[in-house]
Amino acid sequence: MPTVDIMDMSRAKVDQAELPDEIFNLEVRSDVLHQLVRWQMARRRAGNASTKTRSEVRGGGRKPWRQKGTGRARAGTTRSPLWRSGGIIHGPKPRSYDYKLNRKFRQLGLKMALSSKYQGEKLMVLSELSLPEIKTKLFAELMKTLEVDRALFVTTDEKGKLTLSSRNIPGVKVIRPEGLNVYDLLKYDHLVMERPCLEAIVERLS
Repeated sequence: MPTVDIMDMSRAKVDQAELPDEIFNLEVRSDVLHQLVRWQMARRRAGNASTKTRSEVRGGGRKPWRQKGTGRARAGTTRSPLWRSGGIIHGPKPRSYDYKLNRKFRQLGLKMALSSKYQGEKLMVLSELSLPEIKTKLFAELMKTLEVDRALFVTTDEKGKLTLSSRNIPGVKVIRPEGLNVYDLLKYDHLVMERPCLEAIVERLS
């Protein structure tokens, strides 16, 4: 069973924890991770192409001419799709690009992403992760002490001090354990998490 060192915020080892093989010691398959990233990006995508139908185009409230007696075809509005400056038939509308991916497959991808961090020695577990106040300089000093640059921090961050202190630092993201996802795990080089968050993730994926 793989193990990981538990460190404090000064990067000193204080304990050791065992990691389950079925989460942190899987064979990493790039095709599975690729499908998960495509699925996540599709869910984030929002269609912005939009056209107006005859009911949405401004104007056209008055009947152009009387129904009979003019010799011309009957018309009820100047905003008919057959007319210039009229509505559009079957034009694009904003839509969802989301599609279904089985829950077990999503969990497998998340396990593989965690395995890739552990196997690449990019996983760091801290006994505690907190700041005394909201200050970017303190967070930058913490990153320097931990020797990480592009990093994903997983923490409960009850008071939001870590999230607010890291906003102006490029290449850093702070999330809660329930928000852990494949895209962020692959995007950032290092994974730094609190011990309670590690336990919550293991419990969720076991």
